Amino acid sequence: MKRNDSIDFMRGLVMIIMALDHVRDMLHLSSLTQSPTDLNTTNTALFFTRWVTYLCAPTFVFLSGASAFLSLQARNDVPAARRFLLTRGLWLIVLEFTLVNFGMWFDLRFSFLIFEVIAAIGVGFIILALLISLPQRVIGITGLTILALHNLVAFSPSANASLPMKLLSSLFLPGAWPYAEDRLFFMGYPPVPWLGIMLVGFGAGKTFLLPQDQQSSVFLKAGLAALGLFLLIRLTNVYGDPALWAVQEKNLFTVLSFLNVTKYPPSLLFCLLFLGLMCLVLSAAQGLRARWVRRVTVYGRTPLFYFLVHWYIIHPLVFVMVFVQGFSPGDLVFGSSFGRPASGSGIALWAVYLVWAGIVLLMYPLCSWYGRYKARHPDKKWLRYL
Repeated sequence: MKRNDSIDFMRGLVMIIMALDHVRDMLHLSSLTQSPTDLNTTNTALFFTRWVTYLCAPTFVFLSGASAFLSLQARNDVPAARRFLLTRGLWLIVLEFTLVNFGMWFDLRFSFLIFEVIAAIGVGFIILALLISLPQRVIGITGLTILALHNLVAFSPSANASLPMKLLSSLFLPGAWPYAEDRLFFMGYPPVPWLGIMLVGFGAGKTFLLPQDQQSSVFLKAGLAALGLFLLIRLTNVYGDPALWAVQEKNLFTVLSFLNVTKYPPSLLFCLLFLGLMCLVLSAAQGLRARWVRRVTVYGRTPLFYFLVHWYIIHPLVFVMVFVQGFSPGDLVFGSSFGRPASGSGIALWAVYLVWAGIVLLMYPLCSWYGRYKARHPDKKWLRYL
């Protein structure tokens, strides 16, 4: 299948932005003790450093759905597409609970096992494989229905319900359970809302087959419609996000409160805002041929490779940082602390940006090499899974 430049560019852009969030998470002074979107403790720079990265996960999941549609169109073979989605979905779940979780925590005991975006995409592929015989429009409408209604689950009495009901609610809401002595499983990305985004992406996949000028027009209209609907629903302050906005002492923080939507799980307003922004970027990117655009697509052609490798570049820097700051191996705390000491370690936000820039630059030749390797070896089918 011929690669789609729009998808590769958008994927590459969000992969670049994603690395900023992970560098901040692992290295910033306050990342272990402070939420960057808590308006009681944050500042504007820290808030937007986190907020802008909200674009990444919904974009990546949406484009996974769109790519699945384009792959089906290229194959014109539903059984083969179903097998590929099933095997890739299972493979992504295995990766999540092995290489990804270890890359995040560097904890050989796997004392904190987290279900995140890679596993959510894996589950989404498996469900999509079961639905793939349905008309594209039906799949897209199903996704939109999930996004519109899944926030209603928060009103169910699951907190005091039976264990089966709690497990069922974990498909929609975050939750944590011990899975062995001193080990915790955390459902960070409840799969159903993210499935909704993937199904919407599948339903919108035909847009990427249009000529560039028509693509630009469709994405522009879709983006403006989504953002307009976001503003309308957010102003009512009734439904669409569990975090209501409120007037703050400073006008700027009132704006931050308005924009401070919920990612875990992705609320309706979260989806409207960030998928709307994604559509505007896709619209603006149509037909661009600047050198920097081509460089961004290098990352987007090898997204899973980038995702896996960047953890193993960032995480060793945690240990370099703490040892340079005078800590000893005995001070390291593993689990959900990335191996950092309980307190006293970290770098300032400006230094986070410098490290992030270095990571992105280092990943460029690696992704470029791997992209060329894949292109030279189409016979190696395993490369399709990385």
